Amino acid sequence: MKMIMIMMRGGMLRAAIIVVVLILAGGLPGSSGDEGEFSGDYSTVSGIIIPGFASTQLRAWSFLDCPYSPLDFNPLDLVWLDTTKLLSTVNCWLKCMLLEPYNQTDHPECKSRPDDGLSAITELDPGYITGPLSSVWKEWIKWCVEFGIEANAIIAVPYDWRLSPSMLEERDLYFHRLKLTFETAHKLRGGPSVVLAHSLGNNVFRYFLEWLKLEIAPKHYNEWLDKHIHAYFAVGAPLLGAPETIKATLFGNTFGLPVAEGTARLMFNSFSSSLWMVPSSKYCTADNLYRKHFHGRPRKSHHTYHCEEHEFQSNYSGWPTNIVNIEVPSNHGMYAYPSVTEVAEANFSSIECGLPTQLSFSAREVSDGTLFKAIEDYDSDIKRVLHHLQKSYHGDPVLNPLTPWERPPIKNVFCIYGIDMKTEVGYYFAPSGKPYPDNWIMTDVIYELEGSLVSRSGNIVEGNPGAASGDETVPYNSLSLCKNWLGPKVNVTRAPQSEHDGSDVQVELNVEHQHDADIVPNMTRSPKVNYITYYEDSESEPGKRTAVWELDKANHRHIVRTQVLMRELWLQMWHDIQPNTKTKFVTKAKRGPLRDDDCYWDYGKARCAHSEYCEYRYFFGDVHLGQSCRLKNSSAEALLHYL
Repeated sequence: MKMIMIMMRGGMLRAAIIVVVLILAGGLPGSSGDEGEFSGDYSTVSGIIIPGFASTQLRAWSFLDCPYSPLDFNPLDLVWLDTTKLLSTVNCWLKCMLLEPYNQTDHPECKSRPDDGLSAITELDPGYITGPLSSVWKEWIKWCVEFGIEANAIIAVPYDWRLSPSMLEERDLYFHRLKLTFETAHKLRGGPSVVLAHSLGNNVFRYFLEWLKLEIAPKHYNEWLDKHIHAYFAVGAPLLGAPETIKATLFGNTFGLPVAEGTARLMFNSFSSSLWMVPSSKYCTADNLYRKHFHGRPRKSHHTYHCEEHEFQSNYSGWPTNIVNIEVPSNHGMYAYPSVTEVAEANFSSIECGLPTQLSFSAREVSDGTLFKAIEDYDSDIKRVLHHLQKSYHGDPVLNPLTPWERPPIKNVFCIYGIDMKTEVGYYFAPSGKPYPDNWIMTDVIYELEGSLVSRSGNIVEGNPGAASGDETVPYNSLSLCKNWLGPKVNVTRAPQSEHDGSDVQVELNVEHQHDADIVPNMTRSPKVNYITYYEDSESEPGKRTAVWELDKANHRHIVRTQVLMRELWLQMWHDIQPNTKTKFVTKAKRGPLRDDDCYWDYGKARCAHSEYCEYRYFFGDVHLGQSCRLKNSSAEALLHYL
């Protein structure tokens, strides 16, 4: 009550400041007791951000003279991402981006390293035009600064996203430094941290948790986690990989850059991280070398796959369709990669030779290397792929990342992702007749879209579509694997993303949840409204909370900038910090404006919208009516509804 009275006297602005502090600096539950918990002082915690793939700036660490151009590379010059040099000196730029395909050393003429600090993850290409287009975490940081968050409360841990997990540790000691980051943050702030990871950053954090088992005595492992990590927010986590990785490996994915697909493929395939997110089956696991190590059993140089019987009884390894359908020439002696037309013409005179053979591969056959072994004779780059697949993934002594996740042993886990976007789930490839890197063409794409499968031409495709589709980058079955972390009884709430008064919120309590089965709420859905669906469980494991948030129409790359997501994070942390909360999770019954920016002018009623929260209050410099709509000073009472 003391905290509430302070907020009442300070007005809603101070309330908003506190809410933002709680989220971006990582608020904690109000209970006191064991080390790692605290009694409601938000100033004792840190927020640690682990960015996703290609979301960290890379800077040059050498001199490179670019012929016929005044734009040379000097130490600390931006490499990823400097669009000016990319457009004008692409060959020089590639030298600074490429790694040696096998040993992952730098190009002899140019070396690049990841930038440090928050500036490394805010805007990849700062500038009036390019800045907003390349913004990643800038909105988060701006809110921290706007509301007075201390500079040492938010910590970015960028990494070289070109490297495999083992190379991150071998070259940069990344996981040693990440462990020290948690320990330093605890000593500096006095409490545990909140981890916010996006996309590939979740895979990095998963590997760190497994690596930590080999650094800390087993009896102290959970103690270390409880002391240093309060909550883990997994945003857009590719828990079973993403098919776009295969497209980038065989064809090229430009990610919107002004380069050809072949150039993009050449660059992407020089990175050992290119296989970190290949699709895998949820029914196949690998030997846990950590357990073998501590049980005195001999350690093998590779992981042995163990697949459940269901893997061979079901279609597509639990995915909506086969990941890859690829044509290979029937005559191995033909040069390089003859086009389909050439093969067809050559075979018309001899019908027994047949047309090119089409092979299909499931997620398991992609992750275990079957796909790459089948096309090894037709692609000069596949030997490199198989080398890294064995060395950096199957043979990794810490973890084979190409296996399904288990719930991290952290007190509070929130899995958050977007749904119902058109997402690629399968591809058709054929030889192009050209040399590497343009030796394959992509003849068709299979998308999942709101419970159905369609081809690029719009035809319906047979398969096993899920209840929803993915986030435009990662398919739904990969994102939603974290639903398996929920217990047998789950509370499900579906609420509109915009502000509401509770009348349009749908709730189902104690919904039965079977392991390995999706939870499909029996709720109505208006096609004109975007919802958030919450799956919340705090009973399956004593002392632990698990929640899954599904955001309608939230894009994978932009979800960390979604205002709705930020609002929900604030409210959850505001709820958590209070010592007299009544429920494990924040109530979903009501949503109202929390910041001045949430207020706007209603021209139909000639007043500020949300009149119970907002009022017209002009400040010098306001240029339009909506800018003068601000929160009422007394509306701090609204936050009491979220306890």
